[in-house]
Amino acid sequence: DTPMALKEKISQGLNADILVLSGGVSMGDYDFTKAVFRELGADMNFWKLAIRPGQPLAFGKIQGKLAFGLPGNPVSSMVTFEQLVRPALLKMSGCRSYGRPVVQAIFQERFSKRGDRRHFLRGILTREDGEFRVRTTGDQGSGILTSMVKANCLIDVPVEVERLNPGDEVAVQLLSGEAWLATTEQGHSGGNRLSCC
Repeated sequence: DTPMALKEKISQGLNADILVLSGGVSMGDYDFTKAVFRELGADMNFWKLAIRPGQPLAFGKIQGKLAFGLPGNPVSSMVTFEQLVRPALLKMSGCRSYGRPVVQAIFQERFSKRGDRRHFLRGILTREDGEFRVRTTGDQGSGILTSMVKANCLIDVPVEVERLNPGDEVAVQLLSGEAWLATTEQGHSGGNRLSCC
């Protein structure tokens, strides 16, 4: 973790169509990405997002190439990849639809947060009695990898929502094939509709 080594690696990466880094975008002693991006003449759109997990995140262009600096915490990196990098890759590949399928589900727990960030909770989606239900995978810390490993969906909690109670309806982004099959079957039976974001 030195500025010189990072600059060398980023320069090599600029031979590709898109550059994706993980780590080094926050305010720690070894977070050099911001300085190196600037040194390479990056035109950055933003350095932070009002989301959790994944607030420290860099995006812009370096020498005309899209450049993403994802957080170093594994869950933060995965969530921000899903929200930003995956759609960008699909769009660059010519796909017409690049959002994960989204369904409405009934939340099964209590959850509270401050009204300053959008949250992506890792969740487990099931279908019971003809309706989708969702609960979290447990502890939601950005360093808890099992919260993502157990998940088949992301529960999208908007900035302005500060509290969720059992029975509240939430938007859920599907991640796994198992969740996709459940929603497809439900769609054929005239239940909850799928939509892409």
